[in-house]
Amino acid sequence: MPASSPSSRLPSIGRRTVLGAAAATAPAVLGLSGSASASPAAGRKKPRKLQGGGDLGPNVIVFDPATPGIQAKLDEIFKQQESAQFGPGRYALLFKPGTYHGLNAQIGFYTSIMGLGLSPDDTTINGDVTVDAGWFQGNATQNFWRSAENLALVPVNGTNRWAVAQAAPFRRMHVRGSLNLAPDGYGWASGGYIADSRIDGQVGPYSQQQWYTRDSAVGGWTNAVWNMVFSGVEGAPAQGFPNPPYTTLDTTPVSREKPFLYLDGAEYKVFLPEKRTDSRGVTWGNGTPRGTSVPLTRFYVAKPGDSAATLNQALAQGLHLLLTPGIYHVDQPLQVDRPDTVVLGLGYATLIPDNGATAMKVADVDGVRLAGFLIDAGTVNSETLLEVGPQGASKDHSANPVTVQDVFVRVGGAGAGKATTCIVVNSRHTIVDHTWVWRADHGEGVGWDTNRCDYGVVVNGDDVLATGLFVEHFNKYDVQWFGERGRTIFFQNEKAYDAPNQAAIQNGSTKGYAAYRVGDDVTTHEAWGMGSYCYYNVDPTIVQHHGFAAPDTPGVRFHSLSVVSLSGNGQYECVINDTGSPTSGTNTVPSTVVSYP
Repeated sequence: MPASSPSSRLPSIGRRTVLGAAAATAPAVLGLSGSASASPAAGRKKPRKLQGGGDLGPNVIVFDPATPGIQAKLDEIFKQQESAQFGPGRYALLFKPGTYHGLNAQIGFYTSIMGLGLSPDDTTINGDVTVDAGWFQGNATQNFWRSAENLALVPVNGTNRWAVAQAAPFRRMHVRGSLNLAPDGYGWASGGYIADSRIDGQVGPYSQQQWYTRDSAVGGWTNAVWNMVFSGVEGAPAQGFPNPPYTTLDTTPVSREKPFLYLDGAEYKVFLPEKRTDSRGVTWGNGTPRGTSVPLTRFYVAKPGDSAATLNQALAQGLHLLLTPGIYHVDQPLQVDRPDTVVLGLGYATLIPDNGATAMKVADVDGVRLAGFLIDAGTVNSETLLEVGPQGASKDHSANPVTVQDVFVRVGGAGAGKATTCIVVNSRHTIVDHTWVWRADHGEGVGWDTNRCDYGVVVNGDDVLATGLFVEHFNKYDVQWFGERGRTIFFQNEKAYDAPNQAAIQNGSTKGYAAYRVGDDVTTHEAWGMGSYCYYNVDPTIVQHHGFAAPDTPGVRFHSLSVVSLSGNGQYECVINDTGSPTSGTNTVPSTVVSYP
């Protein structure tokens, strides 16, 4: 996450109180329709059968157009969350269908704002949903962990500001105007991700160093710094990498949009969009979206304090999981063993594994959907934090893949944490659609060995697709890909800032570990729009041989590659393998390779 040193972030185009549960201003919907009426059979003993449905907990704040004091409540939450980068607060702001006037919803850390219609146009805010960077002196490179989803916006001044960095998705949004992705005054910015959204006007990334937009429609796109990637986007700029640095795919090979909560009358349901192939444009533009609905009564509505045993009991009963906002300590893996299970988090619900456990394991089954939660490494080293499919998984899931969407993983920052590998993907045909996997470079519990984690993402399964892969700062390889026929559209990386010296990253005879490595035995792999940056601020003399490593074979192909030495703190000798010019000096100019081999 390009963040720690503002001096490294100058773009090449010029500088431009924990809240009470049922707040009086949110009267309508905290204890909802849909609670299951079934009770355990008479005389039945342990374990007591868990019920689905129920209220959404104290940190889900639900508004309707008649709710008094909406702006005051939004301001109250923002004041608490604006600079709470590693705080415990977690909030979901839900807006029932209707029209809202004169609002400015400023979105801070661990806050999600969402509409509750089937279409974004069901819930219209005449106003703004704003992310800016006043808390950090106009620098947006640490505006992480917040989201906007399923709303239509009519910006007050014609342009909505969404100045974010990693882990801040903008999904299923309709901006009836323009969208500015940079902070006020065009300070540094380093995002970001848009999907299934329509921006009627122009998108202005300005100082944004990199961005990925998928299956959307834009009225125009103004400029680029290092790495702008589009797949399936109507109105996207033409392919131009490296000048301008646009990487444009006409369609996205496979996609399935993130599940979302909505209201059907007075009943909560979760909508599950269907899979698309060679997709382009939004899913919601022409009537009812295609997919299925699941009532809340089929979800166990989890609350912080629920044990892993309770959550696993719910899963074993065949219930889905809805993780309401808060922090969950789990002393054993959450076992997702049934096909088509949904685990959906609200408001950045956070899992922390205790005693070296893996936070979640998914069986080799069809159709599991994981979405909208954060995994924080615990103080005892975990071998893995998320395992998608067991070792050796081999079933064909092409018709109904596993999807991992807006699932973010963190090692350190909020406190001491350790793991060996963050995410391991073993199941075939898995779609990883937007993740930020981050070994912290700032915050609490940070140091070369303090928050040690050697590997960010390891892909062993065949036919895996990653759309929007952000993986940063790991002690060895950030991504290792051993499965066949893997594909990645957009990759953003920084190597670990805090390597103490050249010897600490020596990889046999190679200087440093590649950010993205394709295994030596892989015969088919393809990737588009890939960037790796180095900022070795402990020892600026460190040399990294390359950002990308892959077998030299015709079936392994890369498009639009760049490496950047930030302000001369470290250097790349090559871009991929032994190909590409070295980065030079302190000018923070990318070295690029258009295609490889």
